[in-house]
Amino acid sequence: MSAKERLIIFDTTLRDGEQSPGASMTRDEKLRIARALEKLRVDVIEAGFAISSPGDFAAVKAIADSVKDSTVCSLARAVRPDIERAAEALKGANSGRIHTFIATSPIHMEYKLQMTPEQVLEQAVSAVRLARNFVADVEFSLEDGSRSEFGFMCRIIEAVIDAGAGTINIPDTVGYGEPEEYGRMIRRVIENVPNSDKAVFSVHCHNDLGLAVANSLSAVLNGARQVECTINGLGERAGNASLEEIVMAIRTRKDRFPVETGIEISHIVPTSRLVSSITGFPVQPNKAIVGANAFAHESGIHQDGVLKHRETYEIMRAQDVGWGANRIVLGKLSGRAAFSSRLEELGITFDSKAELAAAFGRFKELADKKREIYDEDLQALVSEVQMAEGQEKYSLVSMAVTTKTGRAPHAEIAICVDGDNHQVSADGDGPVDAIFKAIETLARSDTSLQLYSVNAVTEGTEAQGEVTVRLEKGGRIVNGQGADTDVLVASARAYLNALNLLTTPGRLHPQMEGV
Repeated sequence: MSAKERLIIFDTTLRDGEQSPGASMTRDEKLRIARALEKLRVDVIEAGFAISSPGDFAAVKAIADSVKDSTVCSLARAVRPDIERAAEALKGANSGRIHTFIATSPIHMEYKLQMTPEQVLEQAVSAVRLARNFVADVEFSLEDGSRSEFGFMCRIIEAVIDAGAGTINIPDTVGYGEPEEYGRMIRRVIENVPNSDKAVFSVHCHNDLGLAVANSLSAVLNGARQVECTINGLGERAGNASLEEIVMAIRTRKDRFPVETGIEISHIVPTSRLVSSITGFPVQPNKAIVGANAFAHESGIHQDGVLKHRETYEIMRAQDVGWGANRIVLGKLSGRAAFSSRLEELGITFDSKAELAAAFGRFKELADKKREIYDEDLQALVSEVQMAEGQEKYSLVSMAVTTKTGRAPHAEIAICVDGDNHQVSADGDGPVDAIFKAIETLARSDTSLQLYSVNAVTEGTEAQGEVTVRLEKGGRIVNGQGADTDVLVASARAYLNALNLLTTPGRLHPQMEGV
């Protein structure tokens, strides 16, 4: 394919996606997702904002050192410290990119930056030149591009291309764009900037009005050749353009879109599930492509049509994007070799033999409760084990919960704290409330419960329940996870997991850091 026919997929799940309240990820979690994105054959992985914290720097560096088949990118404001920090994090990258940005809309320049347009232009050019001293691949973004004045936008784009920017990103930062208007703006810029042929034009659309995917696709029809998007549409506020929707729209409507992507679509659903599991953001059932109902047919008329000829009601094949192709049957007699082999096929690796042993132990426990183990079950138990590894101040020993009509539920729990067992109990408004109150009689964490979410990992009454507990304390937000065929056990594990995360060093949520 020629350059104009290839659409570059730039995934920002690990950077902009992480700015969803509560979606903050650890270095190891980011690394797991980055490996999945590499397997998905994403062109560019925006690994983080290197200067925002030591933790984000470590995550960008770890991903840059590990990922070889995708370009690894770090965001940087158009200032020297940000750019130098990004360059340092990317030193080990096989292919590295610095993505620098500055706001260009009148409202942002006046009220946020308190700079004149000339000062903004000068700073943008200086930033791109500095970044080019470190890497050959520099992207420049005009923050709030969709609300910027057209003439100034063309001036600054021409100048940064001359300074060495190879990719120009025009974001719809606040989700204000409308498809026809936004696409027309992209085309006008490309046609009016004299040196536009020397850069790839990119778009980064937010979903405040539910138009992020539509705006992105309109931009592609008008000359954009990079789309910035996230798995499951994750992102701050209403989220970003959804990678799976962009990719499958282009693939399904080949008659309409003059581009192709290099995405390995069979990994879309597994990657979606991994991101959902790690962030604690469940995918709604009616979500396009990756929702549980995306390929389900309830209407008798629809069912009859699909049975006679699939394409009567299905424009995509479910198995092409990873549905139905990831079932595994393992049981309590299955050995460590079979277990390890399947995890490798799923792209799951462990940093230590202890982690693998712990995961295998949880697998054996689960196999005693379920006849069939699915890949989703494996993802859930591995997520729980990897989140717990090395940070087990609290662990569940045993639990008994009693409920009876007309009486308050009562929980009695044995918890191991730093090697010592403690017995705690409490009543609650419901069984989960009783469990959490019992744990708090011992932990006294002074946290705020932000979210309690339960999702079935697979179908059927013997399915594991995957519980996410989001706790906040002093501006720090953590997601604890637990999975078990008993939802109450999963709830206790998730709460204890969240408490464990709070006892380890970590950073504030990106939105709390003022970055």
